Amino acid sequence: MKKFHLTTGGTVLAVALAFAAPAQAGDVKDIGKGALIGGAGGAVVGAVVPGLSTGEGALIGAAGGAVVGALDKDKKYYTDRNGRKYYIDKNGQRRYKR
Repeated sequence: MKKFHLTTGGTVLAVALAFAAPAQAGDVKDIGKGALIGGAGGAVVGAVVPGLSTGEGALIGAAGGAVVGALDKDKKYYTDRNGRKYYIDKNGQRRYKR
């Protein structure tokens, strides 16, 4: 097995997180989507970075993507009958988008 360097792992994780960032969280489906996107990005980075296999890159990317998918705090917007967009705050109140 190849020697894994911390700087290489950090680089791969950063790139995988960048690939996974578009995945919006909210449920298990979004966490899985983040893991798939991160795994694909990590495999690409693993093919390019010397000393790192595509499998290792994919595993690191999938882990990073799952983390981003789980922690992303995007608000889910709804549309009312008048076509205005709003989200529900932590107190259960509607907050309209400006």
